[in-house]
This record gives sequence, structure tokens and C-alpha cells, in this order.
Amino acid sequence: MHAVIKSGGKQYKVSPGDVVRLERLEKELGAVVEFDQVLLISDGSKATVGNPLIANAQVLGTVVEEAKAKKVIIFKFKRKKQYKVTRGHRQPYTAVQINDIKLS
Repeated sequence: MHAVIKSGGKQYKVSPGDVVRLERLEKELGAVVEFDQVLLISDGSKATVGNPLIANAQVLGTVVEEAKAKKVIIFKFKRKKQYKVTRGHRQPYTAVQINDIKLS
């Protein structure tokens, strides 16, 4: 069984037992997270698709980690102009372990 959820403006395909890196959520470690914006639920043979969301559907997960991703280097330059800028960025994320997919 898997589902497609929406979180942080992005869509994620999740199954029970998966660990998914989402945009940073304001939750503590070990907190239970409910995702109400479920777009699709499939059990292999039958799929339920929302219009745009499925009513009474939930995906439950647990926060397992909060960290920053690997550094991305941004390098800009203009040739013949002596212009060079190097910057780095580390995007914060929250890792959530998916526990259950409910359709009531």
C-alpha cells in the first residue's frame, strides 16, 4: 500500500515503514505528524484518487530527525569583469518515518 501526500508545496509517494525527508516542520523529535492532504491511496489492485484531496484520509508518521542537507555551492562569475561570488546553502529538513495510512 502506498499514498501520495502533499507537504511543503511538494508531493511525496510514501509507504508504511518509509523514512521521508520533508521541508522543515515545526515538530519535536518523536512527535506524531498527521498528513491530511492525501492525493492518492493505492493498495496494489485498487487506487483511490482525490479531487483534489481524498476526504477522511490520513497518513501518520513520527519525526525521527531534524538536520540540514549537504551544502550546495553557488558560484557566479562574469568573464573579463573581475566578478566572482561563492556562496553556500544548506536546506533544513525533517525526516519522518511513515507509520500508517488510513482511509475511513
